[in-house]
Amino acid sequence: MRGSGFVQSLRTHTGKVVPLDRVNVDTDAIIPKQFLKRIERTGFGQFLFYEWRFDVQGNPIDTFSLNAPQYKGASILLTRANFGCGSSREHAPWAIADYGFRVIIAPSFADIFYNNCFKNGILPLILSEERVDALFDRTGSGVPYTLTVDVASCRVYDDAGFSETFVIDAHRKHALIEGIDDIEQTLLLEEHIAAYERQCAPRSYFG
Repeated sequence: MRGSGFVQSLRTHTGKVVPLDRVNVDTDAIIPKQFLKRIERTGFGQFLFYEWRFDVQGNPIDTFSLNAPQYKGASILLTRANFGCGSSREHAPWAIADYGFRVIIAPSFADIFYNNCFKNGILPLILSEERVDALFDRTGSGVPYTLTVDVASCRVYDDAGFSETFVIDAHRKHALIEGIDDIEQTLLLEEHIAAYERQCAPRSYFG
């Protein structure tokens, strides 16, 4: 049984990595407030990091990493500490998912943003500062760099010797692998909920 149908399964993902070498990236930078007019989850990707990606005339800024040709089609975002801080708007992970990112790698995330990522089928993958530095070194070579993320085994690796494990709790891992959101997880317990309601329902005075 399915709920929203928005969340896609994430078991193993191989994708190009794009670096965003900034700390404390807040949700206003991820998706500026003037673009929060849609009621659907889709359509926000075109405005992701808008004020960093485009100048005041709407032209792409060549020095911003997402606009570089070698990072076109990237699906793994590599960034710095405290990513997703600021307001609690869920539009931020909506924009990230709609742009095409499935994984974000950082040393730390803001709590609400971290939780919202899982609700939208995005893996916020935490690695140490040292290992994140190592990945930035590898993405800075000027050629496309690819990582594989195995959610089932909690491992991220490349073809050139980088390999690291990460931690994710069992409940969130299951939701990512199965591609289910909060609504769908609730619907999976529909029979148990109905049984509990029948048990707790008030009995007729004359019954």
